[in-house]
Amino acid sequence: MGDIALRVKDLSKQYYIGKRQKFHNTLRDTLADFLVSPFRRVGKSWRGQARGATELDEIFWALRDISFEVKCGEVVGIIGRNGAGKSTLLKILSRITEPTQGYAEIYGRVGSLLEVGTGFHAELSGRENVYLNGAILGMKKAEIARKFDEIVSFAEIEKFIDMQVKHYSSGMYLRLAFAVAAHLEPEILIVDEVLAVGDAQFQKKCLNKMQDVEQQGRTVLFVSHHIPAIIRLCRRTVLLAEGKIIADGLSHKVASTYLNSGCNTKAVREWLDLKTAPGNEVVRLCAVRVRGEDGQITDTMDVRRPITIEMEYEVLEEGYELVPNFECFNEENVSIFSSLDQEPVWRQRPRPVGRYVSTAWIPGNLLADGTLFVTCYITTAHPFTHHCMERDAVAFHVIDPMEGDSALGTWTEHIDGVVRPLLKWNTHYSPNGYHG
Repeated sequence: MGDIALRVKDLSKQYYIGKRQKFHNTLRDTLADFLVSPFRRVGKSWRGQARGATELDEIFWALRDISFEVKCGEVVGIIGRNGAGKSTLLKILSRITEPTQGYAEIYGRVGSLLEVGTGFHAELSGRENVYLNGAILGMKKAEIARKFDEIVSFAEIEKFIDMQVKHYSSGMYLRLAFAVAAHLEPEILIVDEVLAVGDAQFQKKCLNKMQDVEQQGRTVLFVSHHIPAIIRLCRRTVLLAEGKIIADGLSHKVASTYLNSGCNTKAVREWLDLKTAPGNEVVRLCAVRVRGEDGQITDTMDVRRPITIEMEYEVLEEGYELVPNFECFNEENVSIFSSLDQEPVWRQRPRPVGRYVSTAWIPGNLLADGTLFVTCYITTAHPFTHHCMERDAVAFHVIDPMEGDSALGTWTEHIDGVVRPLLKWNTHYSPNGYHG
């Protein structure tokens, strides 16, 4: 089909809750099913046909009318909340389960890493599983042997390669599974949450290897909740919700839609009744808002653009040197920075009774990508008193579009640190050596 690697049309998957499902209990059953399934053939399609429900069935649609195409060499991210249908879709594309309706056409050899425990036989050694997986992919023994040392080295399990995999730790199992999936040269690589298990060094190796796969012109489907990794690896992303596609496009835009759909973050909080607003008899917090440089409320920030935190409050009693301030935390509850109102007009000056709006600017190219939660305070220094404190008053997401002009530039690997400033650099070059 030319430049098409994958075509999904009107794909649906229906489950009957409470019914016994058919499972393959042995390697022989699994291989037998593999050999007779027409979906296993390159260029063939797997079509589903719905059966009739009975009055005793409780129907659940994990997927409903999914349609999209992936071109050869594309790296496509798939995101969505738990229960959105991501894993069901990948299991259909990986030929683990069949659809109820619709079809999926695959034009290429598929390698999958869906979860720890998938694809290996527990009673076989690591070495035997490598050759078994290669054979399932249609590779000759000589082809597998040529890749074998590279696979074992990547997985870092040289001493354990002849041990039965049922004795492996989850980390060892995952390292070998990813190494097999990535190194046995499938035209299409399907990876589900590889970053959810393993240490930071292994995660970095996985990301680097997936970038290598992309540069070799192979097709990748990558599912992850780690949005920075999705944006870094995938130009295009598909967003699933309740078994349906609700967005498909440029990764940073789809990621923004996904993050904005969350109920745990808000770019604005307002308290209309002063009696119940955070604070005391001196001052009450009326609103906190996150705005972009255009003045519009937003909970998604381009890492390159400035953003403002706006605190609106009502001073009820005069005579206090009030200091509005806030502190930003990341997803791990690590404090990123704090900021106090140091405007000269009001510094060390008691504020009269009235309504105030204090705004702080966060410059572009300062923060790292991720989600930030803002805790707001209104304080006096002498004596030190928190007249108002509202934890996680608002939150916003920082997205790096990976267009080459942020602090990352064209660098695609992870950079440590809770902030990511774009600093000015200067380099002097002398062809005859440096003379001071």
